[in-house]
Amino acid sequence: MKINFNIEDASQLVIGAFALAVPISFSEESWRLSETLPLENLFLILIISILFLSFFAYGSVFQGNIKERKLAFVLRIIIVYLITLFVVAIVLLSIGKLPLLAETTIAIKRLIIIAMPSSIGSIIVDSLDKE
Repeated sequence: MKINFNIEDASQLVIGAFALAVPISFSEESWRLSETLPLENLFLILIISILFLSFFAYGSVFQGNIKERKLAFVLRIIIVYLITLFVVAIVLLSIGKLPLLAETTIAIKRLIIIAMPSSIGSIIVDSLDKE
């Protein structure tokens, strides 16, 4: 089974994630939410993110045809989310709002909170030129 993923796909994911990561990362509401949100809610946000990515990828990127491309489908979801986390981390780091060493839990919460809409933006841009 061939898994198609190239530099064009990666750049589309980065652009889509960046488009939503920037305005949300500059939002004080997202900073404060990361300080107060219980871990159970954070886990729910993570699950919802993955589910919506999966639904969108299934319907748009793979056009409902994953029967013989299950591995490609799962890998696409993982890649989208990891690239999104990377983009969000860079944006937060650049504005001094990713306290990985000082407040690791808050930093991880910020990543997950901001990655939720950013990952959707990422996969939407990725789907624009699919077969």
